[in-house]
Amino acid sequence: MDHVVYDTNIASLALRGELPAALAARLVGAVPVLSFVTVGELVKWAEMRSWGARSRGALDRWLSRRPVIDSDETISRNWGRLAASTQRRGVAVSENDLWIAACCISDGLPLVTRNVKDFVDLAEHHGLVLVTE
Repeated sequence: MDHVVYDTNIASLALRGELPAALAARLVGAVPVLSFVTVGELVKWAEMRSWGARSRGALDRWLSRRPVIDSDETISRNWGRLAASTQRRGVAVSENDLWIAACCISDGLPLVTRNVKDFVDLAEHHGLVLVTE
Protein backbone atom coordinates (compact mmCIF):
# COMPACT_ATOMS: atom_id res chain seq x y z
CA MET A 1 0.00 0.00 0.00
CA ASP A 2 1.26 3.41 -0.94
CA HIS A 3 -1.62 5.82 -0.28
CA VAL A 4 -4.79 4.97 1.64
CA VAL A 5 -7.90 7.02 2.31
CA TYR A 6 -8.94 7.28 5.93
CA ASP A 7 -12.66 7.03 6.59
CA THR A 8 -13.79 9.59 9.14
CA ASN A 9 -13.83 7.04 11.96
CA ILE A 10 -10.19 6.14 11.25
CA ALA A 11 -9.16 9.79 10.92
CA SER A 12 -10.77 10.48 14.28
CA LEU A 13 -8.84 7.64 15.92
CA ALA A 14 -5.58 8.71 14.26
CA LEU A 15 -6.10 12.33 15.32
CA ARG A 16 -6.43 11.18 18.93
CA GLY A 17 -3.49 8.74 18.63
CA GLU A 18 -5.83 5.80 19.22
CA LEU A 19 -5.48 3.65 16.10
CA PRO A 20 -5.73 0.00 17.14
CA ALA A 21 -2.27 -1.60 17.15
CA ALA A 22 -3.17 -4.29 14.60
CA LEU A 23 -4.52 -1.72 12.17
CA ALA A 24 -1.60 0.65 12.72
CA ALA A 25 0.76 -2.23 11.91
CA ARG A 26 -1.10 -2.87 8.63
CA LEU A 27 -0.73 0.79 7.70
CA VAL A 28 3.01 1.15 8.30
CA GLY A 29 4.50 2.94 5.31
CA ALA A 30 1.13 3.99 3.87
CA VAL A 31 0.44 7.67 3.30
CA PRO A 32 -2.91 8.65 4.83
CA VAL A 33 -5.16 10.69 2.55
CA LEU A 34 -8.44 12.35 3.51
CA SER A 35 -11.50 13.03 1.42
CA PHE A 36 -13.04 16.49 1.47
CA VAL A 37 -16.00 14.85 3.24
CA THR A 38 -13.87 13.64 6.14
CA VAL A 39 -12.38 17.11 6.56
CA GLY A 40 -15.91 18.52 6.77
CA GLU A 41 -17.06 15.85 9.20
CA LEU A 42 -14.09 16.42 11.50
CA VAL A 43 -14.66 20.19 11.50
CA LYS A 44 -18.36 19.61 12.22
CA TRP A 45 -17.35 17.32 15.10
CA ALA A 46 -15.18 20.08 16.59
CA GLU A 47 -17.95 22.67 16.13
CA MET A 48 -20.64 20.47 17.67
CA ARG A 49 -18.44 19.78 20.68
CA SER A 50 -17.48 23.46 21.04
CA TRP A 51 -13.76 22.75 20.99
CA GLY A 52 -11.49 25.46 22.33
CA ALA A 53 -8.73 27.21 20.40
CA ARG A 54 -6.04 24.71 21.44
CA SER A 55 -8.02 21.66 20.26
CA ARG A 56 -9.08 23.37 17.04
CA GLY A 57 -5.46 24.34 16.40
CA ALA A 58 -4.39 20.73 16.90
CA LEU A 59 -7.05 19.61 14.41
CA ASP A 60 -5.97 22.24 11.90
CA ARG A 61 -2.30 21.20 12.22
CA TRP A 62 -3.21 17.51 11.85
CA LEU A 63 -5.35 18.21 8.79
CA SER A 64 -2.66 20.41 7.20
CA ARG A 65 -0.23 17.47 7.16
CA ARG A 66 -2.52 15.21 5.12
CA PRO A 67 -3.33 15.35 1.42
CA VAL A 68 -7.01 15.92 0.71
CA ILE A 69 -9.00 14.62 -2.25
CA ASP A 70 -11.28 17.43 -3.37
CA SER A 71 -14.35 16.83 -5.51
CA ASP A 72 -14.02 17.25 -9.23
CA GLU A 73 -16.11 16.25 -12.22
CA THR A 74 -14.87 12.64 -12.24
CA ILE A 75 -15.65 12.18 -8.55
CA SER A 76 -19.03 13.87 -8.97
CA ARG A 77 -19.95 11.61 -11.86
CA ASN A 78 -18.81 8.53 -9.94
CA TRP A 79 -20.89 9.66 -6.96
CA GLY A 80 -23.94 9.90 -9.24
CA ARG A 81 -23.34 6.39 -10.59
CA LEU A 82 -22.82 4.94 -7.11
CA ALA A 83 -25.90 6.71 -5.73
CA ALA A 84 -28.10 5.52 -8.59
CA SER A 85 -26.75 1.97 -8.46
CA THR A 86 -27.25 1.55 -4.72
CA GLN A 87 -30.70 3.13 -4.87
CA ARG A 88 -31.76 0.78 -7.71
CA ARG A 89 -30.64 -2.18 -5.59
CA GLY A 90 -32.50 -0.81 -2.57
CA VAL A 91 -29.31 -0.44 -0.54
CA ALA A 92 -29.18 2.50 1.87
CA VAL A 93 -25.79 4.21 1.86
CA SER A 94 -25.35 7.68 3.34
CA GLU A 95 -24.51 10.45 0.91
CA ASN A 96 -21.26 11.17 2.75
CA ASP A 97 -20.20 7.53 2.51
CA LEU A 98 -21.01 7.58 -1.21
CA TRP A 99 -18.81 10.68 -1.62
CA ILE A 100 -15.95 9.02 0.27
CA ALA A 101 -16.28 5.90 -1.87
CA ALA A 102 -16.40 7.99 -5.05
CA CYS A 103 -13.13 9.66 -4.02
CA CYS A 104 -11.49 6.29 -3.44
CA ILE A 105 -12.78 4.66 -6.62
CA SER A 106 -11.92 7.70 -8.77
CA ASP A 107 -8.34 7.80 -7.49
CA GLY A 108 -7.93 4.00 -7.27
CA LEU A 109 -7.17 4.13 -3.55
CA PRO A 110 -8.21 1.72 -0.78
CA LEU A 111 -10.41 2.92 2.06
CA VAL A 112 -9.37 2.27 5.66
CA THR A 113 -12.49 1.88 7.77
CA ARG A 114 -13.94 0.18 10.81
CA ASN A 115 -17.44 0.67 9.39
CA VAL A 116 -17.31 -2.18 6.91
CA LYS A 117 -21.10 -2.54 6.81
CA ASP A 118 -21.36 0.99 5.39
CA PHE A 119 -19.16 0.14 2.41
CA VAL A 120 -19.52 -3.60 1.79
CA ASP A 121 -22.05 -3.14 -1.02
CA LEU A 122 -19.75 -0.69 -2.76
CA ALA A 123 -16.88 -3.14 -2.43
CA GLU A 124 -18.94 -6.01 -3.83
CA HIS A 125 -20.52 -4.12 -6.74
CA HIS A 126 -18.06 -1.34 -7.56
CA GLY A 127 -14.63 -2.61 -6.64
CA LEU A 128 -14.04 -0.37 -3.65
CA VAL A 129 -11.05 -1.86 -1.82
CA LEU A 130 -11.43 -1.93 1.95
CA VAL A 131 -8.65 -2.13 4.52
CA THR A 132 -9.92 -3.24 7.90
CA GLU A 133 -8.58 -4.60 11.17
